[in-house]
Amino acid sequence: MSVLRRGSAAGRSPVATVVRTETSPYGSRRLVVETDGTVSAAYLKDSRDAVVGAVWIANHAAAPAEADRARLDGGQAPLLPASHVRHPGGRPPLDGDALEVVWFEEGDGVAVLEAGEPLCVIPGWSDIGRGIPGYSRDVTEQTPFAFPLDDEIEEFGPRVDRARDHWKICEAEGSWADFQQSVLGHLLQRLGPGGHYWHDVGRQLPGGNGGASPTVGVTERPVSGAREFTVLSTVGMSRQRMPTVELYEDDVAPHSRIELAVATTLPSQRAGSIFPWLAQYPWRAVTWFAPGDVVKWYHEAHTFPLNTGETSWEGVLLLDDPSRLAGPVAPGLTGLSTESDPVHWLWLVPITGEEYRYAKNEGADALIRRLAQQNRSWVVS
Repeated sequence: MSVLRRGSAAGRSPVATVVRTETSPYGSRRLVVETDGTVSAAYLKDSRDAVVGAVWIANHAAAPAEADRARLDGGQAPLLPASHVRHPGGRPPLDGDALEVVWFEEGDGVAVLEAGEPLCVIPGWSDIGRGIPGYSRDVTEQTPFAFPLDDEIEEFGPRVDRARDHWKICEAEGSWADFQQSVLGHLLQRLGPGGHYWHDVGRQLPGGNGGASPTVGVTERPVSGAREFTVLSTVGMSRQRMPTVELYEDDVAPHSRIELAVATTLPSQRAGSIFPWLAQYPWRAVTWFAPGDVVKWYHEAHTFPLNTGETSWEGVLLLDDPSRLAGPVAPGLTGLSTESDPVHWLWLVPITGEEYRYAKNEGADALIRRLAQQNRSWVVS
């Protein structure tokens, strides 16, 4: 059985068994609940099978009076001492079929329920390597292997309920069509009638997540009236909150939901081929997109979709306020909300490899000022 630690998973001992395993809807995290008959623990693993979060769940034997160094030294999850557990005599074994796994909407955390009640939670900020384990119902005092779930149940209880509701809505017949129409209707008011529509572009990325969520389409809004450029916008990224925002923001609601857009005079099919790379990126990489972020192209520079031959682009700048760069007045896209969270559109501006490194070293504001001084337009042509 793997000891509670971060990094590549240690091989399980011959007596360890997997009680329950489940992959997140986004395919980027996997939960493994293990037991060796003496202790049960849960591990949150990334796509490379490295442990990124973990929590002790329960003793199944009598608790020792002091810390169990022997099991730790042997690479096993420890028996926690009697002073730190709810059941000093040990609790019955876990029944994998009786456990319910609820992934957080963001996909970076997970809860395990037993008989409808939270048994343990591994949030996105769990990091055993930094001494931050998950939360367990059966622990009563903080330990390096589990924090008391009771101490945070007022936060996690509603969050689990919200996550359940989110996945139930996503699975309901017609729910995607309803969401899609709400975004398309909003864009109709802001940008006029649509042209082409490409469905589920995230699954078109070579080596991508296959059938994993989220579903994201791209809508084309052709040149119209005084607007002499086409707008291509994602449809679906804002249906779920992005991961890891809570690591940086106290109030996640204003920052968690986005759609991406590009204003362009290039052929739509060509410009739109940027989106399979970015549509599922936050959930695939377990990160978030914030205004001013720069994202490096994953392949050779000459394959970058927005290259024109004049400049070799190697990534994008995510811009929330196009007026900071040269170009025509940008259409206003504010006013849409999902689950009471505002949806923000971030505009894609291609950048060179040198500009990407400059932003990483000097910050996004410095790069934007530099591009403005160069009279760089936010419209891609």
